[in-house]
Amino acid sequence: MSRKNWTDEKIISRLINNKTDKSRWENIRTLRQRPSEELFLQSVELTKSDNTKIRKIGIDILAQLGSSPRPFLKETLKIYFELLEIETDPDVLMSLLYSIGHNNEELNKEQIEKICSFIDKENGWVKEGLVSALLGIDNSTVIETLTKLSSDKLSYIRNWATFGLGTQIERNNKIIREALWNRVNDKHQETKLEAIVGLAKRKDNRVNEIIKREIIDGEYGILLFEAILEIKDKEFLPLLKQNLKSIKSDKNINPEWKKDLKNCINELTKLTTEKRTTA
Repeated sequence: MSRKNWTDEKIISRLINNKTDKSRWENIRTLRQRPSEELFLQSVELTKSDNTKIRKIGIDILAQLGSSPRPFLKETLKIYFELLEIETDPDVLMSLLYSIGHNNEELNKEQIEKICSFIDKENGWVKEGLVSALLGIDNSTVIETLTKLSSDKLSYIRNWATFGLGTQIERNNKIIREALWNRVNDKHQETKLEAIVGLAKRKDNRVNEIIKREIIDGEYGILLFEAILEIKDKEFLPLLKQNLKSIKSDKNINPEWKKDLKNCINELTKLTTEKRTTA
């Protein structure tokens, strides 16, 4: 019988009793498509369990229960923030913060400050959930928190926090630009490129030389194309064309990357031509 025909009780039983997590998310996604009051109340009860696995199940179901606007959003956020006051398990805290991140569009100042207080936790799972909870929120406390996280010792935390500062909000101030600038030499490639994109979006001219350096180095990813097209500097064209020429017959280069490079050259040529015409 298809999972879609299973009762809520059967799916919840599988979630609780399965020895592995192989089908966990499939089961949760199925339940999320059934936003009944009964399932909502069942999920709330799960969040009260003494068992961390069961608490996580309840939290994860509630995170996206029903299509937006979610029918139990206000009640769910109330439950989440009550749980944040008492939860100590890092894995459950990560689920809570991730779940808040799915529903963070209308958080109030007090709720935002509560989330940001988790910056003091050293656990990587908690910090991962924290970044997720803050993405897309344009708020000074959030920016301060993401700035701290953008220099975290864990590369995936730095990467996501830099993405949050550079791309997920549009605010342009010295604090954000300097936080991004501090990452343009990051040893983690994607973090470095996220910082470059963020500076390019803010038209920070310091990033032009960094972009040239990356093109000359030749080891850049597709995020650099986004930064190049934000800056619209014709001086990038000879370098890009030289790169394309040098890899033309190299069969070890990903064909999709070659295609993206060609598209970048074509688009930049078009943009710089239009810029000259309208100048």
